[in-house]
Amino acid sequence: MISGGQVRLVDLAKTFDDVVAVDHIGLDIAGGEFFSLLGPSGCGKTTTLRLVAGFERPTAGRIEIDGEDTAQTPPHLRPVNTVFQNYALFPHLNVEDNVAFGLRYQDVGKDEAKRKVGAALELVQMGGLEKRRPSQLSGGQQQRVALARALVLEPRVLLLDEPLGALDAKLRKALQIELKALQEQIGITFIYVTHDQEEALTMSDRLAVMRDGQVEQVGAPVEVYEQPASAYVADFLGVSNLMDATIEGRSAAGTRVRIGDTVVTSSLDVGVDVGAVVASIRPERVTIHESASPPADSLKGTVARVVYAGPMVQVLIDLGTPGTIQALVPNNGHSNGYASGREVYVSFPPDALRLLEA
Repeated sequence: MISGGQVRLVDLAKTFDDVVAVDHIGLDIAGGEFFSLLGPSGCGKTTTLRLVAGFERPTAGRIEIDGEDTAQTPPHLRPVNTVFQNYALFPHLNVEDNVAFGLRYQDVGKDEAKRKVGAALELVQMGGLEKRRPSQLSGGQQQRVALARALVLEPRVLLLDEPLGALDAKLRKALQIELKALQEQIGITFIYVTHDQEEALTMSDRLAVMRDGQVEQVGAPVEVYEQPASAYVADFLGVSNLMDATIEGRSAAGTRVRIGDTVVTSSLDVGVDVGAVVASIRPERVTIHESASPPADSLKGTVARVVYAGPMVQVLIDLGTPGTIQALVPNNGHSNGYASGREVYVSFPPDALRLLEA
């Protein structure tokens, strides 16, 4: 295992002419951590990665790697390496020579280079394919070669810019698991850029959700998913039902909040005493009830649409003024019975209904 790899961004900013791409952000990434930068296109995540790599120079701030400020250090002198989405393999070189390419510029003998290349290819399960050209490899195999080429140089920090984006869905899921296992095995810091929420949730020890060049929230996947700090985070990370609501007071059970004509309870404190809020609940926590015997704190609605999604059934329910929400019902192999136009009631567990500032 390679020690070190702690990355600290201090008041980091990058401006292109009059466009602010990264707006004075601060992050502490522990050595050996799998850390993801998550957000939509234009949020600043890729620019942040390029700043750490040295491909861009910051307008302001520091980039500390193991305590040393590298903000003005050339890319080839930083203890980092980058894996890109397009792999960037040399088509005229075979797998072995592609992986060994970076070792040409280091003081490494021929036998040692061969040993390092072999070890890197074994790490990514590409042993035995050394003599193949990139054109003879699948997309997943090319991605493994790109990983091996980066790892053979033994960086303390590996930067990954949406490396699975060009792969099909099934292969992408398989490589997510492999990539996390590889990171745990070699123990170096991974900083991973993605717009795919599932990738970030699946692989990350921690993640940062970015918006307009700023960091909205940092935390472990379960923390950010279950306890979003803002309506933006709740809406971006997975699917969340967002409803306008009004706090009416507090009781021993929690915060009383009115959604439409119904008063429900949230046990998740919002830090707001009274007034307008946004109520957020994940589709998998919405419970659908028969209209004959609904709980007292349930909301009446009408099934607007039913979408079959394999292991789950998505039920879209029109609640009137609060709008249309989504519920996820496990596919148990039987007819779900939620036909369009059917009257139903929904309820929200107090520990799943999160109240956010409007």
